[in-house]
Amino acid sequence: RSGQKKYILRLKGAMLAVTVVGVSALAAYLFLTWSKRINSTLGVLTWIFLAYTSLAIKDLFLHVKGVLKEVKRKNLDQARTKLSCIVGRDTCRFSEEEIVRATIESIAENTNDGIIAPLFYLILGGPILALTYKAINTLDSMIGHKNEKYKDFGWFSARLDDVANFIPARISGLLISISCLILGKNFKNSLLTMIKDSNKHFSPNAGFPEAAMAGALGIKLGGPSTYEGQLCVKPYIGKGRNHTQPQLINEALSITFISSLFMVSIGTYLKWII
Repeated sequence: RSGQKKYILRLKGAMLAVTVVGVSALAAYLFLTWSKRINSTLGVLTWIFLAYTSLAIKDLFLHVKGVLKEVKRKNLDQARTKLSCIVGRDTCRFSEEEIVRATIESIAENTNDGIIAPLFYLILGGPILALTYKAINTLDSMIGHKNEKYKDFGWFSARLDDVANFIPARISGLLISISCLILGKNFKNSLLTMIKDSNKHFSPNAGFPEAAMAGALGIKLGGPSTYEGQLCVKPYIGKGRNHTQPQLINEALSITFISSLFMVSIGTYLKWII
């Protein structure tokens, strides 16, 4: 009976994922096609608007800056509250160091999920494909959890997200390392940490940008975390100082910004030569 329930939950989860992703792609396609038919200029503006909505650069920077502002004020209760909006773990007992480390982890992960991956699919197939990816990634963040409530129902969404992020995550890690050359960070340590420690992460993809970021800043990320009251023992990623200073958040944001510029430059170049 339990096996049958597992099968039914996975089937329902797959149906939900296919429906949500399909509707998102179809809506984007119809909106873009309709705009082009009315007016070519409107079509271009719609393309730009849809492309913009697939990215989360502004949201990432605003949320992270909000956390950093409260940390600098030593208002840790507010910092924990704001941090809980961008991470899935329990933040109510976080120390300043744990807040900073979790914020940097979120920056690294969202460098891929919110910026590099959407840009990757934007380059490949325009805003329709970028918004399709966005739907997949959003579903994973909502139901792709490995707890009792969602481990079966969200299984398909989680695996779909793993496939969608396989290439972008590796590009993100590489771009983070390359950004070190521009910002005077440790390129070699970032690259080697990504190669050595990326497989320590439970996710087949998230370890790449996180390990690259840890190496770039010379810090440790990961470690034990609590999700909905349940302790999750995760290995540390990277080597270096145990104490993470608040200013490292700004340094991580700078790396993300340069990585984003690199990805935009790559896309522009590819569109120019094709």
